[in-house]
Amino acid sequence: MKSISLMFGVVAIGLFVSNCTVKSTETKVETARQVPIVGLTVMDTTIYKEYIADIQASKNVELRSRLSGFLERIYVDEGATVRAGQTLFKLNDEEYKADFAKAEAALNIAIAEAKKVELEKERTKKLVEKNIVSTTERDLIQVQYTAALSKVEEAKAVLNQARTKLGQTSIKAPFDGRIDRILLKEGSLLEEGALITSISDLNALNVYFDISEAEYLALATDSNFNGNSFTREVKLILANGQEYAHKAIAQVVESEFQPTTGSISLRAKFPNESSLLKHGGSGKIGVPVSTGNTKFVHQKSVVEVQDKAYVYVLNADQTVKMQPFRAGQRVGHYYIVEDGLNENDKIVFEGVQGLRDGMKVTPKTQN
Repeated sequence: MKSISLMFGVVAIGLFVSNCTVKSTETKVETARQVPIVGLTVMDTTIYKEYIADIQASKNVELRSRLSGFLERIYVDEGATVRAGQTLFKLNDEEYKADFAKAEAALNIAIAEAKKVELEKERTKKLVEKNIVSTTERDLIQVQYTAALSKVEEAKAVLNQARTKLGQTSIKAPFDGRIDRILLKEGSLLEEGALITSISDLNALNVYFDISEAEYLALATDSNFNGNSFTREVKLILANGQEYAHKAIAQVVESEFQPTTGSISLRAKFPNESSLLKHGGSGKIGVPVSTGNTKFVHQKSVVEVQDKAYVYVLNADQTVKMQPFRAGQRVGHYYIVEDGLNENDKIVFEGVQGLRDGMKVTPKTQN
């Protein structure tokens, strides 16, 4: 029995020694862990705050038929560039030509009738002077003459209306621009007010964006704000994430805040020589909010826990400490460091998932 007890004791001691050896080995592996170390990146740059943008043509109107009739001719193709006054569409005008001719004839009759009464008036005037007829006859003919002149003016108005309608059978471009999709085909029956297409002036486009009252006041009290305009240029980020080639000056275009949203609209006008921008497009406006030297930390170094940002900082004794900091806007692969980190801090660049406070590491400078 003593031999068996001794044997168990030897086995236990062996297991204890083995366990200590394993732990010792693990400690050595953990201590020997090599981590890349970097400092904060400091860049002289401009920081932009982005807002949802609404892109609109400086001129955009719907082309509608002012008359009822058949669409007889389409002179332009969809997407075509047109000039102001260019004829785009033609309605069948036979009915309106007939109305014009009828109105023109009515005017000629009214003019002839007025001339007849005028001659009668002159004849009556002479008879009154010779006391052949009474002044009552003269007054009566004067009334008839006034009525005849009124009929002439009425006939002229009818003729002008007929002329206007005849002219409206030709639908012309109100300004230089580009034609949108044409909704109807030749031979279509149009009702008065029917939408045919729209036309946009795409030489320069207005880009609108909304900011809150607090943001407006912050910008308006900045030295870069002058009247209703910002002296710093804003940039346009297109829907594909690419930055537009041109920049523009933003202006406040509303005199009051929207009661439902508490926001106010600003507008920036961008040139569009290449016709890249289209009416109704979307994107983002980047408004410069700060310039100068700004501290950045790479996203690989950052650990996010419950909406808070942390990095592992290397201590003088070669251990790491989980350090919270206030992260600002993300720029590319970097976060702006607003507070909590110093320029001389040494930070673990990547592989932070396996680290913990007080863990000893072997630092390796990251280029």
